Amino acid sequence: MARVAARLSTDGKQSTHPVDEVLPVPKLALYGFQHVLAFYAGAVIVPIIVGSALKLSPEQLVYLINADLFTCGIASILQAWGIGRIGARLPLIQGVTFTAVSPMIAIGLGAGGGTAALLVIYGAVITAGIATFAFAWLPAKAFRMVMRLFPPVVTGTVITVLGIVLIPVGLNDAAGGLGSPDFGEPKNFAYAGGTMLFILILMKLGRPFLSSIAILLGLVVGTAVAFLLGDAKFGDVGKSDWIGVTTPFHFGVPKFEWFPIVLMLIVMLITMVETTGDTYAVGDIVGKEVDSETVARALRADGAATALGGVLNSFPYVAFAENVGLVRMTKVKSRFVVVAAGVFMIILGLLPKAAAIVAAVPHGVLGGAATVMFAMVALAGIQTLGKVDLKEEKNALIVGISLAFALLPATVPVFFTKHMDADLSSLLNSGVTLGATAAIVLNLILNGPAKDDAHDTPAAGTPAAAPAEDAKVPAAVPAQAAAPAPAAEKADDADPSPSPSAP
Repeated sequence: MARVAARLSTDGKQSTHPVDEVLPVPKLALYGFQHVLAFYAGAVIVPIIVGSALKLSPEQLVYLINADLFTCGIASILQAWGIGRIGARLPLIQGVTFTAVSPMIAIGLGAGGGTAALLVIYGAVITAGIATFAFAWLPAKAFRMVMRLFPPVVTGTVITVLGIVLIPVGLNDAAGGLGSPDFGEPKNFAYAGGTMLFILILMKLGRPFLSSIAILLGLVVGTAVAFLLGDAKFGDVGKSDWIGVTTPFHFGVPKFEWFPIVLMLIVMLITMVETTGDTYAVGDIVGKEVDSETVARALRADGAATALGGVLNSFPYVAFAENVGLVRMTKVKSRFVVVAAGVFMIILGLLPKAAAIVAAVPHGVLGGAATVMFAMVALAGIQTLGKVDLKEEKNALIVGISLAFALLPATVPVFFTKHMDADLSSLLNSGVTLGATAAIVLNLILNGPAKDDAHDTPAAGTPAAAPAEDAKVPAAVPAQAAAPAPAAEKADDADPSPSPSAP
């Protein structure tokens, strides 16, 4: 197991940072499974949407879902545990990015649909993953020049946009699941509201253990109530196979075509912004210093996981904002909880019956819990923006106009579907894409590139600016003791070589 980072306590002795604390196995299992339930809907919705659009058979669709869960587990372990200088070593769950949905459908339909379309998609995914992995190994000067595009006003805006764009996803689930026969029926909102109320009551009680598993208990109790009322169906469990092994290139050898590759490279640029924002956000939540090397490690894990996804019949991967919200709600900071979640995901990817049980959670119940978490993601972005001088008109314009751009695809979809070239529409018809792009471009126009240390100052939301009690560090201890210096982190990696992207 990777060596854990240490810090000074009030008596001068070393103690383990909460991020690196290995909890007892029962807690690891419980908290890890909660993360799985929290991310499950978001994880499987991408293969469901893409597979349905490409007219895949039910068996092929099930295979896509299992492959996705299996690869999610490997990717999350890589990100949280870390191998060498790959992985942020923070409690970040990896999942398939929503940003890639429209481009992948456009690529697939252009290739004629079916499994032949998947081969073209996988060729683009593998190439984009390798390119992302290579980018994160740029020399320090080049990497820092790129990171200057993402000061707190940009990362805070992107995180806020992610939450705002995800909230409708939760609300659609609360309504019964978009496209379902009972979509919008009052009983679905009753399940969602009841689940949400139950979670809020547990949080209100203020007991740390109950608060830490509030989402899990909400999903379990909501599903139990729905089952007693006849609205939770477990029939598919009996029809599912016990074992479903994911094999490389299951659908055939990938095809590498230039336009799909360019499209996927642009998608990965957006996901790099997402991961950068999520890395800073979770670092702030857990009280662990995040520097350019940490971000580089996170992006390397993204790239490696994405390339692996193309090999194992899955899609591009990104740090999941949903679970950042869960970390904030539960205050469980250990990255090994995510490692445990990764193990569960691998098991689910190998056991279709187990995945079918989790899939039996009714949409209304899932939507109630998801809406709470997505709202917390938006709040994390707002808190990051709270460290930005929004009285400065330039910063206010960046945030406001970026949010407006992010809402355009959902507000005026006809502009993209009827009045735009199909290839361009597949790229721009995404609130995250438009909002993130607007934030970056507007910041460059109005403020110019940030200083190299923009994320290493209190204004950027590093632990030095975080309340001491939130990081579980006594107020008398200097802020530097709250999180190890970058050099100490490198020692923990058992990699004595100097980092090319260290600040």
